[in-house]
Amino acid sequence: MAEDIEEIRRKKLLEMQKKLAEQQKAQEEAIRQEMELEAQLDAIMRKILTPEARERLGRVKLVKPELARQVELILVQLFQAGQIREKIDDAKLKRILAQIDARTRREYRIKW
Repeated sequence: MAEDIEEIRRKKLLEMQKKLAEQQKAQEEAIRQEMELEAQLDAIMRKILTPEARERLGRVKLVKPELARQVELILVQLFQAGQIREKIDDAKLKRILAQIDARTRREYRIKW
C-alpha cells in the first residue's frame, strides 16, 4: 500500500516535471520568434528610414511604444507593397507620427 502511494507520487512528480519542461520550451520558442521578428523589423527600418528618423522613432518607442509599433507596421506594409521609393527622413516621420497619433488619440471628457 505504501509502495503504491510512493509510485503514484513518483509518477505525478515526473508528469509535473515534463509539463514544466514543455512550458519552458514553448516560452523559449516564443522569445526566439519575437527576437527574430524584432531583427527583421529593425533591418527593414534601416532600409527605409534615415538615421535621424530611426533615432526619433527609437525615442518615440520609449514614450509611446504602441504608437511606435503602429508606425513600424504601417511602414513595413508600405515598403512590402512597394509604395516607399526613397528613405523617409525625420520631417516625413514627424508628419506620419502626427497623423497616426491624431487618429488613435482618445479624448476624455469629465462631466460634472
